[in-house]
Amino acid sequence: MDLAQQLIERITNKDATVGVIGLGYVGLPLALTFAEQGFRVLGFDIDQAKVEALTARHSYISYIDDARLQRLSVAVFGATTDFTRVRDCHAVLICVPTPLTKNREPDMSYIQRTCESISACLDRGQLIVLESTTYPGTTEEVVRPILEKSGLHVGESLFLAYSPEREDPNNPDYHTGNIPKLVGGCTDACREVALALYGGIVERLVPVSSTRVAEATKIVENTFRAVNIALVNELKIVFTRMGIDIWEVLEAAGTKPFGFMKFKPGPGLGGHCVPIDPFYLSWKALEYDSSCRFIEMAGEINTFIPYWVVNQIVGGLSQRGVSLKGARLLMIGLSYKKNVDDDRESPAYKLIDLLEERGARVDYHDPYIPAIKPTRRYQYLAGRQSVPIERVAEFDAVIVATDHDCIDWDAVIEGAAIVADTRGVYRELDLPKLIKA
Repeated sequence: MDLAQQLIERITNKDATVGVIGLGYVGLPLALTFAEQGFRVLGFDIDQAKVEALTARHSYISYIDDARLQRLSVAVFGATTDFTRVRDCHAVLICVPTPLTKNREPDMSYIQRTCESISACLDRGQLIVLESTTYPGTTEEVVRPILEKSGLHVGESLFLAYSPEREDPNNPDYHTGNIPKLVGGCTDACREVALALYGGIVERLVPVSSTRVAEATKIVENTFRAVNIALVNELKIVFTRMGIDIWEVLEAAGTKPFGFMKFKPGPGLGGHCVPIDPFYLSWKALEYDSSCRFIEMAGEINTFIPYWVVNQIVGGLSQRGVSLKGARLLMIGLSYKKNVDDDRESPAYKLIDLLEERGARVDYHDPYIPAIKPTRRYQYLAGRQSVPIERVAEFDAVIVATDHDCIDWDAVIEGAAIVADTRGVYRELDLPKLIKA
């Protein structure tokens, strides 16, 4: 029996230990799903605080409760900062960030450092899967050469695949188990081993011919979302000038049962994927003397939107006799989407930055984010704490940046002096105190 069949047999019998590197919004749900389906799981992270929390069975992600962790014994699920323990795993899944540099080029340092840290610890017959979203070619051009420094050869003594995450945080309808799973391998044997592994936790597998196809598919998914959000954001600007309600237009267009998919405008683009990943493709396209003009144009529009929102707020306040300089503002919502505690790339931070640049003092309320943690771009905001929503009347204006379902929006509009709505929460209201932004 060859190494691939031996590993497939182990996986089928659930006699395999699965390692997950990166225990964030992608890695932790993935690790827990494997553990709940009967695999031994070892999670890896460089953040000691995360490892200690998981060891104590405390969750640091709002929609994963402690009880889910507490149902898993130490023999089934553990976490560590010791990457040499990769040698104890039969399969290792890499779920690390893929951000952009200041020049909007791919920052591959997380993937590279991860691969370098595990390369010396690899053993014959292991499966390594990259899940991080990245440009087509990464698995073959970046990951494979580093791993093969171990002396192992992909497709023979080591199996390498790409299977992109498709996580939608806190979506009640879709979770790791029922989202179709793309799988591409460096060789047929690599793909078959990876399919066997994911077949143990997901309902539907989608095998593709190569890692490059799988990487390209994921980039297309996120690019599709980015350019369509840019479209509705630009339409919001145009229709606002024309005196047409964008929300009414989108609701009406959404009644068409074919040929239309509704996207919603907002204060800007946020999240760990959609604002970033399309630029991985446009960067890679340059190697092939190609350009991605749609991606670049969408990026320009989505980058501009927070500035437009601030101008709407400034104009709206001025019409109501309020100067932005010295004004006290309350931002409702810091997370990039509603009902989650994920504030990565959130446009709310850009809004705060722009408003305070013009002399306003901005507080915030977000039940999911009690205090602002340090971020790469907005270090000076770290430590600010969420103020009680009951204090809306103390502020010159309230800005709706994230439309969490748990907020009493009726109380907000009743108590606030002025409300700037970027999310269409009050789309059906026409009040003097309401600024449509």
